Amino acid sequence: MGNRHASDKRAVRGNDSVNSNYFLAIAGNIGVGKTELTSRLSAELGWVAYYEPVIHNPYLDPFYKDMQRWSFHLQIYFLGERFKSQVEIGRSALPFIQDRTIYEDAEIFARVLHAQGSMSQVDYDNYTSLFACMVDFLRKPDVILYLKASPEVLMERIARRGRESEKGIGIDYIRRLNDAYDAWMQKARSSTDVLEIDTDTVALQGETPAFRDLVDELKRRYPRQVELPLDGGR
Repeated sequence: MGNRHASDKRAVRGNDSVNSNYFLAIAGNIGVGKTELTSRLSAELGWVAYYEPVIHNPYLDPFYKDMQRWSFHLQIYFLGERFKSQVEIGRSALPFIQDRTIYEDAEIFARVLHAQGSMSQVDYDNYTSLFACMVDFLRKPDVILYLKASPEVLMERIARRGRESEKGIGIDYIRRLNDAYDAWMQKARSSTDVLEIDTDTVALQGETPAFRDLVDELKRRYPRQVELPLDGGR
């Protein structure tokens, strides 16, 4: 056979069931610590991080002032932005971590907003129909890291970080989101690997034993594959 491109001179050895582009999704309620953990795990593991599109969301501030008026606009914005991220994720050959999944938009936030009367039936039906069409084209996470916390602790963390847009969040809304997360996780476990951590009792901030254990567990589950030369070298 003739010479091949230089990038073809090495191959990857490993279990056929192990992919190089691992998809770790970090899920959890507002204020639970997803973004900080995404950054730390990305630095520790060397995996690409995809963050939730919060800072530049033009609907977030109006939404917390008037949920009924802006809920549909907010959810459509999040859905579009997260869909673009997951299309990019699907094309990547690199391992990656996502700060909140596209599934949480429908399973948690749109569902709760509709249930509490903040999203009309027509808007909810349109949203869920669009969501169902879009997710058929997307890759599911290999593992979901589900971060939990009690409503009281979440409210303390939200207040501590001091985002102007979040000052109108009430504990009843946080409780509803928590209940929706638990219900979604029951369904997700039937098709996806889920690691659950109660951050009320398990400290992940700083160089804690729990953080090191989590890093070790992720490395164990998704070991780096070994490159071997194809030119007969040993």
